[in-house]
Amino acid sequence: MSSGNVDFEQFRVFLEKTCGILLGSNKQYLVSSRLNKLMEQNGIKSLGELVQRVQGVSRGGLREQVVDAMTTNETLWFRDTYPFEVLKGRVLPELLKANPNQRLRIWSAASSSGQEPFSISMAIDEFERSSLGQLRAGAQIVATDLSSSMLTACRAGEYDSLAMGRGLSQERLVRYFDQKAPGRWAVKPAIRSRVEFRPLNLLDSYAALGKFDIVFCRNVLIYFSAEVKRDILTRIHATLKPGGYLFLGASEALNGLPDLYQMVQCSPGIIYKVK
Repeated sequence: MSSGNVDFEQFRVFLEKTCGILLGSNKQYLVSSRLNKLMEQNGIKSLGELVQRVQGVSRGGLREQVVDAMTTNETLWFRDTYPFEVLKGRVLPELLKANPNQRLRIWSAASSSGQEPFSISMAIDEFERSSLGQLRAGAQIVATDLSSSMLTACRAGEYDSLAMGRGLSQERLVRYFDQKAPGRWAVKPAIRSRVEFRPLNLLDSYAALGKFDIVFCRNVLIYFSAEVKRDILTRIHATLKPGGYLFLGASEALNGLPDLYQMVQCSPGIIYKVK
């Protein structure tokens, strides 16, 4: 095995141990494209040298920048559409009927650049506007991500025209955003105020988050091994209240764990209800 391949294998081990992401053996190009600039800025000549630099550091600085670079993914507003329609048309009315005076708590478990939790907040507003029901006690959306730089950007709630063009209708743009400058928009305070952003590694404990009625864990499990995925889904179950719902990504399936979750067909889409 060449030294380059050895370095890559060491990096794969580091990344899986740090944040659970399982890189395929054919992902050398992805690693290079995401880390080249960072390595250049820090005068690091090889992936092996980078691994040596970050392995002995528990957090902060270069280690955090490396994880940020490898875990930051582009996302869309109202991604796949159906989860937000199912949320408004089925899940919210059901939960509201069961607990009319209880504050709704929703967890967006991989908030990335903030589009998912803000889309959930907009969907709640649309639900209330449609006269299907009013959340008398309000709703709290806890949005977590591994990347501290992403979370900082999310809290600002500002997006450029490229991000705004990905899945957002003109009607929602006008209703839910204020233009701050040419080509730059900010999420309106009423939508932003429902969302609280917190740092969290999905490999760590969820105990401090409390209990939820709904968990969105979409398009993140695909990066984990089967064993880590099972562990995460088992621990998410422990955060969900009886009768709560789990939303997974369109290409993700909940294989196994039949004692914990019941599959619910929604046409289109599938969601999972706590047993």
